[in-house]
Amino acid sequence: MFVKKNYKEITNKNFDKLIMKLSELDYTTIISEKRLEKLSNVLSKRQADFTVVLENITDPHNLSACLRSCDAVGILEVCLIYDGSQQFPKLGEKSSASARKWIDYKKFRSVDDCFSYLKEKNMNIYTTHMSSDAKSLYELNLCNPSALVFGNEHSGVSDEALSKADGNFLIPQVGMIQSLNISVACAVSVYEGFRQRNSAGMYDKSAFSETSFSEKLKDWAKR
Repeated sequence: MFVKKNYKEITNKNFDKLIMKLSELDYTTIISEKRLEKLSNVLSKRQADFTVVLENITDPHNLSACLRSCDAVGILEVCLIYDGSQQFPKLGEKSSASARKWIDYKKFRSVDDCFSYLKEKNMNIYTTHMSSDAKSLYELNLCNPSALVFGNEHSGVSDEALSKADGNFLIPQVGMIQSLNISVACAVSVYEGFRQRNSAGMYDKSAFSETSFSEKLKDWAKR
């Protein structure tokens, strides 16, 4: 009995050491050159000062589709606000097409915490809400550090988010029903950001320092 216990302890210690060694391994040295080149190219275009905030989104397919659009336009990080009234949904594998794997996301319990975090990054925060004072999406200068806030599928963005944002915008529409699904609204909005930033050449230069790029690339190589 003593021998078995001792053997188990030794095995666990060896396993822990192996896990530690694997975590320290630089995967950029062992993945294929083609894979490394793709990761480098994609990472070099990531936009650290353009983000999306999703507030109490309940439908996992909507959330996954939003992440997919964010990945497509090179958004580095997404902010998720869940104040406790909604559960964080399980992300769908099919609708996200594994985009969640390449998007960093931070979870917040309150609008205050999220907006404070964004303000530390000098972000202009814009909510999406149909109101008389709302600007058109196409009037926003999204080349500046910007965070676009999208609310719950049924109730929209919260009153608190509206009151604490720097501005409010809407997507111009000429149809009978002045409404878009949140994942569609997110896609339209972030692609306007992509259009502006691409025209300004912001995807031609990396937003990372050499050190931070190297560290992030090592992180991506493990995924």
